[in-house]
Amino acid sequence: MQSSSLVGLSFLLLAACSEPTTAATPPLPVVEVVQPVVRNILDWDQFTGRLEAVESVDLRARVSGLLDSIHFEDGEEVEQGQLLFVIDPRPFQATLDARLADVQVAEAAHDLAKSRAERGRELLESHAIAAEDVDARSAALAEAEAVLQAARARVASAQLDVDFTRVTAPIAGRVSDHYVSVGNLISGGSAQSTLLTTIVSTDPIYARFEADENLVLNYLRLNAAGKRQSSRDYEAPVQLGLADEAGFPHEGVLDFVDNRFDAGTATMRARARFANPDSLLFPGMFARIRITGEGEREALLVPDKAVQTTQTLRFVLVVDEASVVQYRPVVIGTLTEDGLREIKEGVGPTDRVIAAGLFFARPGAVVEVREPEAPTAH
Repeated sequence: MQSSSLVGLSFLLLAACSEPTTAATPPLPVVEVVQPVVRNILDWDQFTGRLEAVESVDLRARVSGLLDSIHFEDGEEVEQGQLLFVIDPRPFQATLDARLADVQVAEAAHDLAKSRAERGRELLESHAIAAEDVDARSAALAEAEAVLQAARARVASAQLDVDFTRVTAPIAGRVSDHYVSVGNLISGGSAQSTLLTTIVSTDPIYARFEADENLVLNYLRLNAAGKRQSSRDYEAPVQLGLADEAGFPHEGVLDFVDNRFDAGTATMRARARFANPDSLLFPGMFARIRITGEGEREALLVPDKAVQTTQTLRFVLVVDEASVVQYRPVVIGTLTEDGLREIKEGVGPTDRVIAAGLFFARPGAVVEVREPEAPTAH
């Protein structure tokens, strides 16, 4: 009885071992694909620039003396000609008064010399005086005229010194704080004079940036081919965006291109001008700047998220008719404001480019394809 049970168990084990085993097949990775969009785009070249004032003045005194008063609030907007500082004018006024007195003395001497010269010419006609005496009187008159002119020049110089005790704003703009307090003795009249404050204009404002040699050469060749007008010949449009802004909301014009390359950086300086009525743009800010490149042209576009990067290459993954993933190196171009990236080389308009599920897609692997509605031109 026991042996028959063992035989039966053996048959059951053999039967179990003879049944075929089937492993569960893992699902295929799911990817979403789009076909490239053909659209006319305006080509832009982007730079990083820095804002600077159109006019900037380091305000220094023209005369030395004791700072008597300050007539502005730190950081306020000032008008051209507005009084900002007063230097004690009393020493200069005293000098001016002395010079005015010198003029009066010189005028009296001049009048006397003129009268003597005229009287001498009358006496000479009646032979009542020698010709030598007449010449001497004429020479004395000429000397008196020179002395009078010199005295008047000293008055003008002294008057300037008095005027220079009132330091006014040479330009309209925003003033900094005062660097010297009332009661300090300041020096004036030279480049090393005491710096009182600074003023920068606010509207319009400049944005300076630099273009590398290859880009400038491309512009020159486009101009020669009639595809792009030189920025030296007209005020080309420029757009600007700040650090906290999306896109480039500020419109300006390119108003200066330098006449040579910087030998140290192989770049050429350029400058754009922007209206700044609300004073949002401040000198010293960094800004994103873009100018038109090749101009409007037809381009092949894919979502920018579909473009991947290695250390040296840009590439996309496409799916062929057999649902097999393929690797395609690409040459990219302009990024549009709606997140599409131009593909200059590497894919065609009928290719199916993977836009989602890239993490699971590997070249040579079979995938399950989903085709969302492709982006349309607008």
